[in-house]
Amino acid sequence: MSATTNTAAPAAHGHHEESKFHIFVQLAMILAVITGVEIVLIYIPLAKWLIVTSLVVLSLVKFLLVIFIFMHLKWDKLFCTVLFFIGLILAAGTLGALMALFSVGDSIPLTSKEIYAERAASQ
Repeated sequence: MSATTNTAAPAAHGHHEESKFHIFVQLAMILAVITGVEIVLIYIPLAKWLIVTSLVVLSLVKFLLVIFIFMHLKWDKLFCTVLFFIGLILAAGTLGALMALFSVGDSIPLTSKEIYAERAASQ
């Protein structure tokens, strides 16, 4: 058997590939800054819709950064990313269906008067 040798060309002078450790540390710092912005944003007297929209957008950015970097979807095959998002869409659809099924109006407990009225009507 012949031994294989590493024939990869060395990085160009002055340029080096960033290790994943450094990427993770930088991402952790970015996530900490975004979290700080979210906390400060809550205490700024702005319109409620603007605060909620900003928080949703910042949370979505953090979510995408975490799934693509920490969960390694950035370096995985496209098929794995597609499978992840199919599962995410199915989970969101299930959550939406359950929220519609158990809406607020249907989850209010009946009072004793309503229970007795329903029993009397069914007899």
